[in-house]
Amino acid sequence: MKNKINRNIPDEIMREQGYTGFDSVEFGNPDIQRVAPKVTATTGNSKVVASLAEVIEKTLHNGMTISFHHHFREGDYVFNQVMRLIIDNGYQNLTLAPSSLTNVMNDIVVEAIDKGVVTNITSSGMRGSLGDAVSHGALANPVIFRSHGNRARAIETGAIKIDVAFLGVPNADEMGNANGMDGKAAFGSLGYALMDAQYADKVVLITDSIKPYPNTPASIKQTQVDYVVEIDAVGNPDKIGSGATRFTKDPKELKIAKTVNDVIINSPYFKDGFSFQTGSGGAALAVTRFLRQAMLDKHIKASFALGGITKPTIDLLEEGLVAKVMDVQDFDKGAAESMHLNKNQQEIDASWYADPANKGAMVDKLDVAILSALELDTKFNVNVMSGSDGVIRGAIGGHQDAATAKLTIISAPLVRGRITTIVNDVTTVVTPGDSVDVVVTEVGIAINPKRQDLMTALRDLPGVPVYTIEELQQMAVQKVGTAKPLEFTDKVVALIEYRDGSLIDVIHEVKD
Repeated sequence: MKNKINRNIPDEIMREQGYTGFDSVEFGNPDIQRVAPKVTATTGNSKVVASLAEVIEKTLHNGMTISFHHHFREGDYVFNQVMRLIIDNGYQNLTLAPSSLTNVMNDIVVEAIDKGVVTNITSSGMRGSLGDAVSHGALANPVIFRSHGNRARAIETGAIKIDVAFLGVPNADEMGNANGMDGKAAFGSLGYALMDAQYADKVVLITDSIKPYPNTPASIKQTQVDYVVEIDAVGNPDKIGSGATRFTKDPKELKIAKTVNDVIINSPYFKDGFSFQTGSGGAALAVTRFLRQAMLDKHIKASFALGGITKPTIDLLEEGLVAKVMDVQDFDKGAAESMHLNKNQQEIDASWYADPANKGAMVDKLDVAILSALELDTKFNVNVMSGSDGVIRGAIGGHQDAATAKLTIISAPLVRGRITTIVNDVTTVVTPGDSVDVVVTEVGIAINPKRQDLMTALRDLPGVPVYTIEELQQMAVQKVGTAKPLEFTDKVVALIEYRDGSLIDVIHEVKD
């Protein structure tokens, strides 16, 4: 069948897995029934067990679903230690359901797939050797990719049923009270792990620092925790921002960032009390710097900043330019270290952040969102999942979620290397064009025709040419030509859900 945006979805997937096809970016107001975890009542003076091996033996069986969080990013030490014991002890047919998968996790997951230990994966994304293996058909069943808000929705409604959550934390007491903001490996907000702690049947905290009881402030509480394990080191906080946060000096990225800023400050939304979410890449950090100066110049203050947080956003908070920072994840050490110092830096879980199936998510209040793209097409659809070779090398993250802002801006270069960024049809649709308002490149901008109000507001910006999206696509082709079409087999290796749980696209196996 074809869904609303004309993507082919195999009928057997729709039928066997009970999916509906993507239809609309509007969620509506349905009544949602949430699930609850099975709780084993705990008595005694301590939940501390001697080793990871012991706690795995106590909690894990073949066929279970296990979860982890990715707040340590490339500095994570917990995931590989747990997975090594699981592999070596011969467990089989597990479903891996982390909040996301980072490069440091790749090789051991590939090994787990090869040995039949992991047969199902649901995640926000994957890259590197794991993305390559899955793209070439290594996994028995299709990966399910979900946004951060959709993962929260799926956990709350039981679409993801976590049997055991293995959660690395930089501190905990003997009963399981823990937070992410103190300790040798502090990483700040525990936003994604909070969902697992609340809904998993068994919750295992893994820490390198046992604190005196009661340990406060407690983001994860003893009422949610079954076991606590102490290991030598849970992670390297210096690598939290590895590969994600950098200040750019690239002239093209700086030009894009300045144009993004011009779009924002000339839009109807740049006024006292506006709200925004930026990303963590070089251009996004540059946008934050340009935006700061514009706020100072025009005496405008923001009500809140949202999402994955960086030090430049914290600087805005400390300068009084932003009233509140709503923090689901910290992308650098500076943001993580500020959390216990700033009462206006509020830790939020993924549901509060972006779940469409609750009584109000923070993304519903966003005025401006600045997002990136691997590629986008002439219908304004965005791909952040698969590369120019068709291989999985990205993550949905909060892309679909934040794109519900009143002004959603996609910033991207016209071409990358010898590859066009703007194409006729993206390889994989992650965020539908109905969510996108303005595309910003180094040569100019394109405004979604459905936003005639923005056409009026932005058509006369000094030094910012306005093109149709088709004109930008043709400019890209003139620069580098048209790429040879990718070849895929009929095998589906991944499913892309929209944030409401409907199926927006599938990824097929790359043909060798």
